Amino acid sequence: MTDWQITTVIAQTRHTESARSLRLALSEPFCGLPGQHLDIRLTAEDGYSTARTYSLSDVREDRTVEVTVERAQDGEVSPYLVDVVEIGDPLEVTRPHGGFFTWDETDPRPVQLIAGGSGLAPLMAMIRTREVVAPMVPFDLVYSLRSPDRMLFADDVRQIVERHRLPVHLAYTRKAPDDDSRPVGRLGPTEFAEITIDADRDPTVFICGPNRFVEHAAAAMIAAGHRPDRVRTERFG
Repeated sequence: MTDWQITTVIAQTRHTESARSLRLALSEPFCGLPGQHLDIRLTAEDGYSTARTYSLSDVREDRTVEVTVERAQDGEVSPYLVDVVEIGDPLEVTRPHGGFFTWDETDPRPVQLIAGGSGLAPLMAMIRTREVVAPMVPFDLVYSLRSPDRMLFADDVRQIVERHRLPVHLAYTRKAPDDDSRPVGRLGPTEFAEITIDADRDPTVFICGPNRFVEHAAAAMIAAGHRPDRVRTERFG
C-alpha cells in the first residue's frame, strides 16, 4: 500500500505559460535522490481521486522538496498544479521513488546531462546537488527546447553560464534568440558527438524528455561510442 503524506505549498516559480515549480513543506521529512520523482494525488469532493508522477527538481533539503510540472493536454492533475494551486494549499504526495535514473554523488566520473523540454527538471536536481556536495565532478548540459520562451529554470541556466560552473549547450528547434549562432533545428548525431563529453572519459549519461527525443539522443550517444549500460533514460509522453 502506498504511503501518502500531506504537504503544504510554500513557494512557486512560474517558468513558462505552461510550466511551474512548486516547493512543498513536508510533514514527514525525507531525503530524495537527484533524479527521483514522486506521485501527487488529487481527491475531489465526491471521493474520486487520481494521481500522477512528477520529477523532483530540488532535493537538497529534507524538510522541503521542489517538483516541476508542465501542463499536459487533457491532463487531470497538471492543470490544477500549474494554474490553480496556491501558496498555503495542501497537496498529498508519496515518498520519492525511482532508483535507476539517479546520480550517485560519490561517483567521481563525469556526468553528461541531456534534456528535452521539461526533461530538464530531474537534471536540475542533479546540478543543484552537485553544487553542494561534489562541485569538482565534471558536468556538462545539453538542453534542447523549441524556443526561448519555453525555457525552464531560465535564471538558473543563465547563472550557470555566467559563472562557468559547467558547460551548457542550448539547442533551439523552432525559434532561437537573435544572437544565437547555431542554426535552428534538431540536434543530429554528429552534433551530439561534438558537444558532449567524449566516450573515452566514460561519463554517466542521463537523458530526459519526450519519448522521441530520448530515443534519438540515446541512439546518438551510443553511436558516438558510449556504452549502453552507461546511458540512462527517463521519458514521458
